[in-house]
Amino acid sequence: MIAGVANTHSALWYVLKNPALSSVAKRFMDATAESGDEIAISAISLVEVVYLVEKRRLPASVYLDLRLALTDPDNVLTQVGLSGDVVEHLRLIPPSDVPDMPDRIIAATALYHKVPVISRDAKIRASQLATIW
Repeated sequence: MIAGVANTHSALWYVLKNPALSSVAKRFMDATAESGDEIAISAISLVEVVYLVEKRRLPASVYLDLRLALTDPDNVLTQVGLSGDVVEHLRLIPPSDVPDMPDRIIAATALYHKVPVISRDAKIRASQLATIW
């Protein structure tokens, strides 16, 4: 069962054990792993990581680390696609609340799955969406 949807940075920080991930988010993700549930990561996050690597804002190894985590059956992260149902939920999130398109897709994925978004993003957290940070 999917217990939450991590935005791109939250997923990366979890995989890389980066202290930028809040203690609340880390505890939630660890507890989800211990319960046998999953944290979803939208396919748009992989696209975003490729883009950030191409722009040299992230090292290339980060993409490989994330891909390895997603293929590891013991890792809590699982990739979910961008479906028509997620697109329908995207329409429920005003662009004025979450203007960045990848963030809106991640938020719509969480809305579709009826779970919180794990995110530090101030606009996502200020919206009506359930969040964990």
